[in-house]
Amino acid sequence: MFEWWQRLVDRFVYANLGLDPHSAAGSALDFFLFDTVKILILLTVIIYLVTFLRSFFPTEKVRDWLEGKHPLVGHVAAALFGIITPFCSCSAIPLFLGFLQARIPLGVTFSYLVSAPLNNEIAIAMLFSLFGWKITALYIGLGLIVAIVSGWIVGRLDLEEEVLIKPPATPPPEIDLPKIPLRERLKEAWGYTYDLLKKVGLYVLLGVGVGAFIHGYVPSELIVRYAGGDAWYAVPLATLLGVPMYSNAAGVMPLIQVLTEKGMLLGTALSFMMAITALSLPEAMILKKILSTKLIAIFFGTVTAGIIAVGYLFNAVLSQT
Repeated sequence: MFEWWQRLVDRFVYANLGLDPHSAAGSALDFFLFDTVKILILLTVIIYLVTFLRSFFPTEKVRDWLEGKHPLVGHVAAALFGIITPFCSCSAIPLFLGFLQARIPLGVTFSYLVSAPLNNEIAIAMLFSLFGWKITALYIGLGLIVAIVSGWIVGRLDLEEEVLIKPPATPPPEIDLPKIPLRERLKEAWGYTYDLLKKVGLYVLLGVGVGAFIHGYVPSELIVRYAGGDAWYAVPLATLLGVPMYSNAAGVMPLIQVLTEKGMLLGTALSFMMAITALSLPEAMILKKILSTKLIAIFFGTVTAGIIAVGYLFNAVLSQT
């Protein structure tokens, strides 16, 4: 898809600038220029399309539709809804709280809280740009399973009393779907896309920059040594290392590409990424105002176990191909 851009970048870096294709500087600069433009193009197109489609489904209507449904239907719907909300683990909390206040079942709201940072369109766009549609489809499917199962487990434990902020006495009233002209929807979608790109653009540049540096300057042997290769402990170690960190998909995805190129198994690298994007210390600190420590610990433990399982499954499936 982006072969034309790769040719232009190669010509600029190696012919016009005269850098050696085998040098660290040449390799790093070529990586940075190619990935930055490619990722920004895909982010712009996908975010714009998803934002436009989302304008037909206001949050209030989604809440009303989810409320009262069979638990499994609610978990699946909440996880799917997370795909079209481009939030990091902290940014998803306000809508998570809104779901709680709308008296949507606790487990269903957790399915959304896991899915939103894990499977949003930014992560999908960048994963597709870096690894192709097959890996992206497998990631989406497994990410949805983690969100659905995690929410289902939380819901089965009857932990509603662990929610510190209680919902209102009566559910919110029905809200009519606003009549918005098509031109206005398109305009608002572009405005939202532009604002979002301004927020994540720096993450893209920093993430690609770190990835480019590792790509050009860090020896493969160093990455392989600490990533653990196919050792049994590689996936849980990568997951546990990712939990204390905080970033969004735009910031961490380029690094994942480089780590896989340097010898880390893709499942291990994705477990690292999923832990960073779906779980974080800042998220836990914000949730402390909404949920008890016990419920936060159950949430983090359940999702961590799911991420580790996904990493092992990814490595097992890819080893057969």
